[in-house]
Amino acid sequence: MHEGGTAVVEVVLFHHALGLTEGVVAFADALRAAGHTVHTPDLFDGRTFASVQEGVGHAQEIGFPEVVARGVRAAEELPGEAVYAGFSLGVLPAQMLAQTRPDARGALLIHGCIPVTEFGDAWPSRVPVQIHAAKDDPFWAEDEAAAQALVAEAAEAELFLYPGDQHLFTDSSIPAYDADATALLLDRVTAFLAS
Repeated sequence: MHEGGTAVVEVVLFHHALGLTEGVVAFADALRAAGHTVHTPDLFDGRTFASVQEGVGHAQEIGFPEVVARGVRAAEELPGEAVYAGFSLGVLPAQMLAQTRPDARGALLIHGCIPVTEFGDAWPSRVPVQIHAAKDDPFWAEDEAAAQALVAEAAEAELFLYPGDQHLFTDSSIPAYDADATALLLDRVTAFLAS
């Protein structure tokens, strides 16, 4: 427990296609400041990229199944119950772990969502989920139907859309950053973790 009596939550936060950037670390630090334990596995072995296209190209070279497998291996080395969180590309391992690990406590899917059927028959009823995205993000257009279906299916699910068209608006180390939207998103995420 930390000050105020709120339980400390273990969070496994997977980075986006740019890699484990300073902005991803800053987001994790904000959750740590709220009293939680946050792990940030590096799925790219220290490499970072200047554009989503470059990062996705690197992920394609590795292979998306291998990206997910790296996330699974990282989670296996950590304590049991956890909330699995991911930004964009990081949604792949986060969602897979949230759907398949019996000790998953929740899921935070930020800038993306995958059809539930990719990782099983149904979303587990015991796992609450929050989904966050920019309303006019062109990448979001590909994921919106999956997100709507997940919200309709899950016992406890929320979908939050933010103004703007920037894909990775939560990353303070890149030009896409939106401080106001990120502050609101962090408020919602910390409330989710507190519950």
